[in-house]
Amino acid sequence: MFSANTLLPLLRQTWGFDAWLPSQAEAIEATATGRDTLVVMPTGGGKSLTYQLPALALTGTAIVVSPLLALMKDQVDALTRAGVSAATLNSTTSAADRAQIVRRYETGELKLLYVSPEGLATGRLQDVLRLGKVSFIAVDEAHCISQWGHEYRSDYRSLALMRDLFPSAAMHAFTATATPRVREDIVTSLRMVDPVRVVGSFHRPNLTYRALQRTNLTVQLQELIARHPGDAGIVYAIRRKDVEEIAAALSKVGVRALPYHAGMTPELRQRHQEAFSSEAIDVIVATIAFGMGIDRSNVRFVAHAGLPRSIENYQQEAGRAGRDRLPAECVLFHSGQDLIAWRHILGELVGEVGQAAERRLQEVQRFAVNLACRHRYLVEYFGEPFELDADGCGACDVCLRECTESPDSPTLAKKLLSAVIRVEQRFGAHYIADVLRGSKREKIEQFGHDRLSTFGLMKEFESQDIVSWLDQLLGQGFLDRGPMNTLLMTSEGWHALRGERPVRLTMPRGKPERRSKRTRGQASGGGAGPVEATTQAGHGFDDSASSALFEQLRQWRRETARLEKVAPFVVFSDAVLMGLIGRRPLTLQALRACPGIGDRRLELYGEALLGFFRALPPEARGGGDVLPEPTHVEAPPAVAAGTSTVVAGPDDDGAVSEAKVASATLQTAFSAFDLGCSISDVMVMTTRARSTVERYFLDWVEDRRPTTASPWLDERELARVEAAVHLVGRDRLKPLHEHLALEEPLDYAMIRLALRVLDTRKKVAAAA
Repeated sequence: MFSANTLLPLLRQTWGFDAWLPSQAEAIEATATGRDTLVVMPTGGGKSLTYQLPALALTGTAIVVSPLLALMKDQVDALTRAGVSAATLNSTTSAADRAQIVRRYETGELKLLYVSPEGLATGRLQDVLRLGKVSFIAVDEAHCISQWGHEYRSDYRSLALMRDLFPSAAMHAFTATATPRVREDIVTSLRMVDPVRVVGSFHRPNLTYRALQRTNLTVQLQELIARHPGDAGIVYAIRRKDVEEIAAALSKVGVRALPYHAGMTPELRQRHQEAFSSEAIDVIVATIAFGMGIDRSNVRFVAHAGLPRSIENYQQEAGRAGRDRLPAECVLFHSGQDLIAWRHILGELVGEVGQAAERRLQEVQRFAVNLACRHRYLVEYFGEPFELDADGCGACDVCLRECTESPDSPTLAKKLLSAVIRVEQRFGAHYIADVLRGSKREKIEQFGHDRLSTFGLMKEFESQDIVSWLDQLLGQGFLDRGPMNTLLMTSEGWHALRGERPVRLTMPRGKPERRSKRTRGQASGGGAGPVEATTQAGHGFDDSASSALFEQLRQWRRETARLEKVAPFVVFSDAVLMGLIGRRPLTLQALRACPGIGDRRLELYGEALLGFFRALPPEARGGGDVLPEPTHVEAPPAVAAGTSTVVAGPDDDGAVSEAKVASATLQTAFSAFDLGCSISDVMVMTTRARSTVERYFLDWVEDRRPTTASPWLDERELARVEAAVHLVGRDRLKPLHEHLALEEPLDYAMIRLALRVLDTRKKVAAAA
């Protein structure tokens, strides 16, 4: 058996960290000693490490149940680069790969094997697992087990069968979001025996929360994105139609954004997700279908274009920002119409399940409209006490004084509640706002509401302000919704109308300041741990030179990831890159001491990184290393994993050579075409004209020399081009284009692609 401290050398060797994050040691010790465990830790809290590290120390293979294929791939890629023997068996695994993985599992070589809950339901996978020794079973995203959770999946309910298959193996459940009721459901469903419960803090001090009334959403999103130039972000919307419209609107104003929802084909969803993971685009606009499969650590903002379905959903979705524990922003744009949309979507839920869904909607609306610290609201919702300083949390719009209580709250409330009564509780918020503003709408005159004492009583205010206040009264329980979304008075509302209950109404004040690049290096709060150590050791972005170095390293990381066919964050996180800039190591020993640099990554990338820092002018190097003679080391312009080459080395005067730095736009296009994106997709990503993107595509074709035209052309189209060449030749493209158009047009870019593929195939065949 192992204690957490005895595993610290293995942590240093494999992942390059010397200390635990909060609650990690307790969870690792419970897992390593063979006890059943339930681990609830926030996103970014190092939850995966609490089962990955014990798996290395124990005999046998840990079976990890994970919900999405993309999530499995990213985790296996990251483990492999850390030198860990890991693999995944799922529906996409080829027969040859499957046979090899099964052999590694039988011999005990594999330390972690990732499988899906759907796969475990098949007898075939169960038969395979019986061939090896299982060290323990880890169920990731375990909240999916509970019907009281926010992402219930029926296949998770059958995971208790693993108890029967492997009665001596400990069962471990891991989740970032679970209320006390959901936790108990997980323990019962998995038939856990006296489990150790490790519940970390739900407080995410590096996240800044804001909740704003939705007005002009495109403008509001532009303002948010402008505070995070060049950074990654996720925009969540309620409906697929909203996703498409928001993505199109952002693309129109120059944001590299793509949509993602369940109505798209699996292939297109996969391409868009890979475009986001590979940094080919900055923003993904999605429904809740985009979620658990996202392992990207450097998402700097998450926006909700409408109320989420529940506080649990919000905690999980917003928590995808700042997983690297660096500062990030979460903004909720909401409207009273959001409840209407959700009630329509959830209309089929009845009985206790329907009542629970309604309660969750009411909770998330209260979160959006209440004038209370948002960090405290979220933390206390999950049953954790929260001590608020006299100055507030310093990381939400309420505590930052961006929205304040109106001094006329009692008077405003009486006017609003009185208007609800005067229209006999038969109308919705927007109609009541029109009455209070003195609108000349025909409907108001038809009902005689222009003769009410409340008519025009609040004409000095905008309609959106009145609707916002009505939403706040709903969220605070003074109003309720009736049939057709009419507003009804509650008993508390009557007390407030008579001045017997305090009411607090807010108005937004100003806009958040644009976040400077230097905040990348300023992680907020939290206990000391691997990532905090990284960020605190660095100098941050106090100067443009450091910012430029960071962008060069990001470009190096993108190119390295492209060559290795993995996501950039799998190579290194932003936090590790920042730590490198802070220390600027010049020797292998100094590089090995940087947080996040384990033995395998040192072997893969050490010489490339040292070449980068040694090529800096003397005044730009770190002060902690002595560079061995000879001191002059060239920094080559290209990069490949495991070599000493690095992108964009400086010239003798310290400036970055134009010849050595490839166009960022061209790199984006190449990465997108590597993923199989269409020319139209790349036009959106790069905000370039079709003619420009077609030129990029032809450059990509010449550079990559593909042997297949998929997914742009199928074999039938290739055969058409080949037949046309035999008839009209290929000296000029125009006759070829015109001949093909007689049956079905094919544009010039696709013709060039077809010709290149046919040529490459001929050369390969001749060489064989």
